[in-house]
Amino acid sequence: MKDFTILVVDDEKIQRESLVGFLKKKKYRTLAADSGERALELIDRHAVDLVLSDVKMTGISGYQLLREIKSRNPDIAVVMMTAFGEIADAVQAMKDGAFDYLTKPIDLDELEVIIERAERLNHLISENRQLKASLQERHRFGNIITSSPVMLEMLSVAARAAQSKAAVLIEGESGTGKELIAQAIHYAGKRGDRPLITVNCAAIPENLLESELFGHEKGAFTGAVAQKIGMVEKAHMGTLFLDEVGDIPLTVQVKLLRFLQFGEFQRVGGTEVKKVDVRLIAATNRNLRQLVAENKFREDFYYRLNVVNIHVPPLRKRKEDIPLLVDYFIKKFSTENDKPVRSLSKEAMDLLMKYDYPGNVRELENIIEQAVVLCREDVITKNDLPVTLSAGLTPAEVPPLEYYPGNFREKVEAFEKDLILDALKKHNFNQTRAARELGINERNLRYKIQKYHLR
Repeated sequence: MKDFTILVVDDEKIQRESLVGFLKKKKYRTLAADSGERALELIDRHAVDLVLSDVKMTGISGYQLLREIKSRNPDIAVVMMTAFGEIADAVQAMKDGAFDYLTKPIDLDELEVIIERAERLNHLISENRQLKASLQERHRFGNIITSSPVMLEMLSVAARAAQSKAAVLIEGESGTGKELIAQAIHYAGKRGDRPLITVNCAAIPENLLESELFGHEKGAFTGAVAQKIGMVEKAHMGTLFLDEVGDIPLTVQVKLLRFLQFGEFQRVGGTEVKKVDVRLIAATNRNLRQLVAENKFREDFYYRLNVVNIHVPPLRKRKEDIPLLVDYFIKKFSTENDKPVRSLSKEAMDLLMKYDYPGNVRELENIIEQAVVLCREDVITKNDLPVTLSAGLTPAEVPPLEYYPGNFREKVEAFEKDLILDALKKHNFNQTRAARELGINERNLRYKIQKYHLR
């Protein structure tokens, strides 16, 4: 018997018994109900994974049953069974949370395909829940917020990788949360109670990186006034996380390769060969395959790193997560800033959903933090959002980030300043017309004029 329970809900006895018989032949655990009311009773008493529900029934309709099931347990997949003429309603039901729909008479081959899909999603949700439970004990996993199938699949890979000692390479654009995934893998694994040592390879000067990683002996170079223990040694029995691994120079890659192959290294200026037991996780926002082709990254080092590959998708590829992230960030920054902001308007959410986020989750976090700080009411409106969103700009219309100096926040503010100044100049500093073009109110424009000293 398969570890997957299906509840069939249909007030037509022949249809109900026919489906139950088919499912039992396929070795599924099966329950049956002749009404929506009976279905809810069974759901309260049994662990149900999938519900196959007729749309039109006496008493509670299939759509009402769907809403009630989702309010009780959002993880239960619900498939609507409908007549051909009711397909439009079934599509609407999918928007309301239904997993899929089937038209009558039921095509059993199509039913099998849908059940297999539901089983896979159920497995991913279960693995994700297990990973969350493990990490929440250590207060580390609460920040991974998602309902996206592609993210659930990625987290499933991460959960399996966590139980091994294999090297993991996490790839993804800046701001996608690669470090958060690295932490999740570490704390969910057998080394979770051991140290997690993080090294930002891009932030350390090339001539100091080897010493930072492997340590040095006293007198090894000018300024080495005492012996130093390196990050590799500090990570013994734990995990070493190399962030921005694509920035490691070739000379250091050679020594890291030996460390990965044999677990051995020497401190700078030392002769003693030291052995450590370290699990390695690396992350990069660069295309390492391309760097290998350009002879800027060692091929043998790349394959040693890339035993398990995890790709974190950009936010524009998982926009269903935006409302969840927005809600989380509003609560976070409202608490931090002691402000009563509780939600945002539909117009503001529409703007956020249309934007493509070149800076990914980090950019969305920055947008919501700014909006919470500037918001005067308990609801964020589109006027509280950055001008780049209110003006309806697409990423193609935004100048490249390297055009502006500074960190992410400084780049965003510099672009916003340029945009406002252009609008003011265009309308001879008439604030009413400039605000209208920018899509913000005059109060917000006056605030930004003062902020950027544009008088």
